[in-house]
Amino acid sequence: MGKFIFEGQLKADFEDRLLSHLQLVIGNKLRRGESFHFTWRDDASIGDGRTSIWLHPRSVLVYKFYGSRRAALNPAWLGALAHTANSPHGLYVVPEPAPDTETEAARFDEAN
Repeated sequence: MGKFIFEGQLKADFEDRLLSHLQLVIGNKLRRGESFHFTWRDDASIGDGRTSIWLHPRSVLVYKFYGSRRAALNPAWLGALAHTANSPHGLYVVPEPAPDTETEAARFDEAN
């Protein structure tokens, strides 16, 4: 279980695999100078509510991963998360979709 730390104060736990995908989506938006909301459901241990933060290019973010290995990225999940990040509601966690097998096969063919 990794940690997402916002402005050195707010800490949220996410699975390492999800955190890797969030890091890429958030990083891409901030690199382009885009600000947006990021909302997630809180764990039952802290009230089972939700938290929403405003991310901007000057936000101080830390991604602390539990494991030492980089997670394999699912392009379909990156696309789904990016789609939410570009919506009026901002970024929120969606379930991981199955990888697009045609896209994955094409990438494999290009790499070999």
